Amino acid sequence: MSIMITDECINCGACEPECPNNAIYEGGVEWRFSDGTNVHGTITLPDGREVDADAPQAPLADDIYFIVPDKCTECMGFHEEPQCAAVCPVDCCIPDPEHEEDEAVLLAKKEFLHGA
Repeated sequence: MSIMITDECINCGACEPECPNNAIYEGGVEWRFSDGTNVHGTITLPDGREVDADAPQAPLADDIYFIVPDKCTECMGFHEEPQCAAVCPVDCCIPDPEHEEDEAVLLAKKEFLHGA
């Protein structure tokens, strides 16, 4: 399951630099699949959608930091626990019930985003 940021976020920004996938963005900021990953050009996401990895995507939140579920691996393959949750001073980085994924799926996503 990917992580989400709740509306209790105080916009401190502690989580953003901790993410190994560049999946965390400040509210209102456009994002790209290519940010902090090895994917570029037209890619096919694990769910079958085709996207331009270098094209800007609309922000998922305007007022608080947000996590892109398609880029979040819960830090699998990098750390023992999600680093955003570990550093969040108000505990607003929590499992996202809308994006439940098991360890194998999260590791496959990490491989997809970063290669070997």
